[in-house]
Amino acid sequence: MADQIVVRGIRGVGRHGVFAQERAEGQEFSVDVCLDVITSTAAGTDDLADTVHYGEVALAVHALIVGEPVDLIETLAERVAEACLAFRGVEAVAVTVHKPNAPIEVPFDDVEVRIVRRRSDDG
Repeated sequence: MADQIVVRGIRGVGRHGVFAQERAEGQEFSVDVCLDVITSTAAGTDDLADTVHYGEVALAVHALIVGEPVDLIETLAERVAEACLAFRGVEAVAVTVHKPNAPIEVPFDDVEVRIVRRRSDDG
C-alpha cells in the first residue's frame, strides 16, 4: 500500500449542473483528494521539494471548483483527478466531489461522486 496525503473539504462556489438555476446562482461544492505518494524520501530529507505540496494541489482543485462550469460532477471529478496526477510524485488519486445542495426534491444529506485514477505507464 502506498503512502497517502489526504486533503478533505476543499470548498468553493461553482456553477456546475444541468439546470439553468444551478448555472445562474451557483452552489457550494466540496472536494476530497487522497493522493498515493511515496513519502520516505521527504521524511528523510525533511524537504518540501521531495514531496507533493498539498497546498498547491488544493489551489489547483479549488480553481476547478470555481472555474469553467460542467454539466456533471462526474466531469468535475475527472478534471480534478487529471490535475492531481499532473503533480510530480502522485501515482494515483481518489477524488470525491460533494454536491450537498443538489436539486433533489426529497430530504438528503449529500450527493457524492467518487473516482480513482492512476498514472498511466506512459505518463
